[in-house]
Amino acid sequence: MSFLEMLYFIIPSAILYATPLIFTAIGGVFSERSGVVNIGLEGLMIFGAFVGIYVNLEYAATFGAATVWVAMLAAVIMGGVFSLLHAVASISFRADQTVSGVAINLLGLALSVFLVKLIYDKGQTDMITEPIERFAVPYLEDIPFLGPLLFKDVYSASILAFAVAIGAWFIIYKTPFGLRLRAVGEHPMAADTMGINVNKMRYIAVVISGALGGLGGAVYAQIITRDFSHATIAGQGFMALAAMIFGKWHPIGALGAALFFGLAQTLSITGDRIPYVQDVPAVFLQILPYVLTIFALAGFIGKANAPKASGQPYIKGKR
Repeated sequence: MSFLEMLYFIIPSAILYATPLIFTAIGGVFSERSGVVNIGLEGLMIFGAFVGIYVNLEYAATFGAATVWVAMLAAVIMGGVFSLLHAVASISFRADQTVSGVAINLLGLALSVFLVKLIYDKGQTDMITEPIERFAVPYLEDIPFLGPLLFKDVYSASILAFAVAIGAWFIIYKTPFGLRLRAVGEHPMAADTMGINVNKMRYIAVVISGALGGLGGAVYAQIITRDFSHATIAGQGFMALAAMIFGKWHPIGALGAALFFGLAQTLSITGDRIPYVQDVPAVFLQILPYVLTIFALAGFIGKANAPKASGQPYIKGKR
C-alpha cells in the first residue's frame, strides 16, 4: 500500500468515526456555553441510538431509503425531550449539574436496554436493513487528490456534521441569540439585568444539546454498529465531551478535536490493514482512542477556559 493509498483509506474512515462525535460535541458546546455542564452526553447518545435503530427497524418498509432521515429526526426530537430531565434538575431545581449528568448517563442506558428487552424480548435488536450508506459526490470525486480523499466515499451524515459545526459557529458568534447564550454563560446576572431570561436561554441550550446528542447516537448506530445493544455507544459520549473541552468550547475547535479522535479510532479499528501500524500489538491500538482522550484532557484542560458561570445555578437577584 502506497502512502497515497494509505491516505485514501485513513482519511475517509477518520471522518466517518468523527461524524457522531461532531454532532454530540457541538451539542455540548451549546449547553456549556449557557453555563450548564452536560456530562450526560453519553446517555443522550445511547438513547438517540436506541430511538434511531427502533424507528429504522419498525418503519423501513414504510419509508424505504428515507428511513434513515426519519430515524435521525426522531432521535433529534427524543434526544431533546430526554435532555429536559437534565434541564429541569439543574436549572429549575438547581441540583448539582455533575450529579444530574451522571444520572442521565445511567438512565439513558438503563431505559434503552429495558425498552429493547420489552419490545424485542432479547438483549439487542436485529440488524437494520436501511443503514446510512456511502456515496460519491458527482464531479467533485474527479478532482485530483481531493476527490478520492474527500468526495469518493462520503456519508450524507458527515456532510451534515460539517454543516452543523459551521452553522453552530455562526449562531454562537454572529447572531443576537448567540450573544445572549454566551452572556448567560459568562455573567448571568449582567444578562438578567439587560432583560435576558437566563433560565429560558439555558433550557433552550440544553435541549439543543440533547437533540444533537441524540442525532450523534442515531448516526453512530445507523452507520457503524447497525443495531442496538448495551455496548453500542461504549464511551463515544465521553469522547465527545473530551472533544468539546479539547476544542476549548468552540464549535470549530470541537470539530477539529472530533476529527483527531476519529483518526485515533480509525487506527484502532483498521490498523491491521495499514503498513507499519499493523505491527503494533492489537491491544495498544484498541486503547489508543481512550489514552489519547486522557492525554488531550490532561494537556489542554488547564489551558482552556470554560465559561465563567459554568456549573453555577442561577437564582434571580443573587450573585
